[in-house]
Amino acid sequence: MTTENEIVLTAEGFNRIEQELEHLRTVHRREIAERIKESKQFGELSENSEYEDAKNEQAFVEGRILELKRVLHNALVIDEGDVTTDRVGIGSKVKVRDLDTNDQWVYTIVGSIEADPTEERISNESPVGEALMEKKVGDRLTVETPSGEMHLKIVKITK
Repeated sequence: MTTENEIVLTAEGFNRIEQELEHLRTVHRREIAERIKESKQFGELSENSEYEDAKNEQAFVEGRILELKRVLHNALVIDEGDVTTDRVGIGSKVKVRDLDTNDQWVYTIVGSIEADPTEERISNESPVGEALMEKKVGDRLTVETPSGEMHLKIVKITK
């Protein structure tokens, strides 16, 4: 069970966030500092759009760094060894079949921070992810989505 402040991540998601944080700290900060330095040469700062853009980007990056630090500090990392294949949970790869169209998809269930629908990584808090949680192979479910009702059957659960 997670507490209110805990952010559920897979080990892969935790590593991706660590890498992004390291890149922002070491590479992106340096690039922005260089842009600010160069833009100061373009004249009066109050009328200098390059300087203003660089300062805005700097503020965004610093905010992102703080957010990533918060996520890592509050992370509850789900170890692959804790992921079972008898029931759907965070870290599960779930093959489902749409009972209306017979289309099939494989979704990886992740915490909301890691969700990326374009990579079939869906949040456990999304309508489909929430409906899949704790279900078993063979279970049928109806999910209310923004585009209408989906009727799904769980075909396979893997790690």
